[in-house]
Amino acid sequence: MTGVTARKRGRPPRTESADTRDRILTAAREEFSERGYDKTSVRGIAKAAGVDSALVHHYFGTKEQIFEAAIEVAFGPALGAPETVADGPLDQVGERLARFVFGVWENPTTRKPLLAIVRSAVNNDTAAAVFRRLIASQVLRRIAGRIDLPDAELRAELAAAQLVGCAMLRYVIKVEPLASADLELIIARVAPVVQGHLTGL
Repeated sequence: MTGVTARKRGRPPRTESADTRDRILTAAREEFSERGYDKTSVRGIAKAAGVDSALVHHYFGTKEQIFEAAIEVAFGPALGAPETVADGPLDQVGERLARFVFGVWENPTTRKPLLAIVRSAVNNDTAAAVFRRLIASQVLRRIAGRIDLPDAELRAELAAAQLVGCAMLRYVIKVEPLASADLELIIARVAPVVQGHLTGL
């Protein structure tokens, strides 16, 4: 023996763990973005990250779990929506939330991972279930908790449906004239509807 302790295949030293995990997550987001959920494989993620497939399973488990971890990080900016709802008068919440959501989509840095998430969720039931679970637990329930009105969860879901639907048509499907309309005009039209869902009769 040379004095170097052999370690198990696929497991890095502790000093490399955080960096390796980050590389895998980055590779996973890029793979899901480029190929969608169906065409992305654990082997492909491992290859893109420059690691053994066993390491991907070691850190994240199944493909579904990798997808959930990847989109939770990518979806991070959108998780500020509940705080946006709470930060100001309730009668202006529709505009604040609309401006926040469209702001996330308008930013090229946050738009790319969101596009990947939405496309995967639309095309695959497993990805849709992961996306739905994340939205429900991290965003909608927290928004509902800040509204403090009857049917708060339904109100939050209707508001989200309005905003997600507009975002899909503008940024994913790119339906004109919505796709190229001035953002301030869109917010002016959509915000009162969102406000009605959240606080209306």
